[in-house]
Amino acid sequence: MPKKAERRWTLMVVPHGSGSSRAVEVSQTFVKALVGIGSVVALTFLVLGVAAISRGVNITHSRALENENRLLADEIQRMRERMTGLRDTLHRFSEREQELRLLAGLTPTDTTVQQAGIGGPTGSWSERDSLKALGPGGQQALAARLDVDALARRANILVRSLNQAYDSLSHQRERLAATPSIMPTKGWLTSAFMRERIHPILHLARPHEGIDVTAPMGAEIEAPAAGIVTEVRWEEGYGNIVTMDHGFGLVTRFAHCSKILVVRGQRVKRGQKIALVGSTGLSTGPHLHYEVWVNHKPVDPMKYVMPDAIVD
Repeated sequence: MPKKAERRWTLMVVPHGSGSSRAVEVSQTFVKALVGIGSVVALTFLVLGVAAISRGVNITHSRALENENRLLADEIQRMRERMTGLRDTLHRFSEREQELRLLAGLTPTDTTVQQAGIGGPTGSWSERDSLKALGPGGQQALAARLDVDALARRANILVRSLNQAYDSLSHQRERLAATPSIMPTKGWLTSAFMRERIHPILHLARPHEGIDVTAPMGAEIEAPAAGIVTEVRWEEGYGNIVTMDHGFGLVTRFAHCSKILVVRGQRVKRGQKIALVGSTGLSTGPHLHYEVWVNHKPVDPMKYVMPDAIVD
């Protein structure tokens, strides 16, 4: 079978100026080769163009990331500098906290407990290795994280200690307010606290469970501490008597009153007028018989009279 003739094309080249036209004959194979070469060249330029654009985008993105990393590193550094100031502030708070604990009657916080807020956490946590792998910026972030954790632990220790000191001071304040620290009336001590004395009227040996303070008839009797009036009554030998409960096992009694100015159940403050000096009951003259009881046992009231009275 005869071979099919290859298709051919004739191109006429006509010049714009003078000159003769030329006919160029090209074969189908030449055309295919020319199209193939053109396609390869076009594809090459396309690939190179895309690569150039991608490289430009990557460079721009890389520069943006470098700028962000630099800003983050600067911010981390500023944060760590501020934490240095915060660490100094916590140190001053720690010094005040030690003083406050002493005032509250507590032992100072142990040094090892204070140091619990210093240094990084032990063990492993997921972000540690990831931050380490980020280079210098990651190292700075890791250091900042450790600083924040340390400051948080130290602050928590201070808060717990200060709360303990505050509770202790509040308790002491209530106890001081309940301590009978002032003489109930102005006068002269005529009979001291003693286990046994000869009664001036009965002439019998009897315990004297308080002190006698001679004062003018109608002189004011003041509450030596805050408390609640538990008894207002007449008692044989004591006459008109007032009893106060101050809490903490402290009870005071005031006898031979000419007039009582409070009622049972009334809450009074230190220095508040509760009665007037009199001579009711077994008495040789106007005076105040004053007793202090601690946990149901009589004690010498003079031990509770302080040179500088505690005031509320």
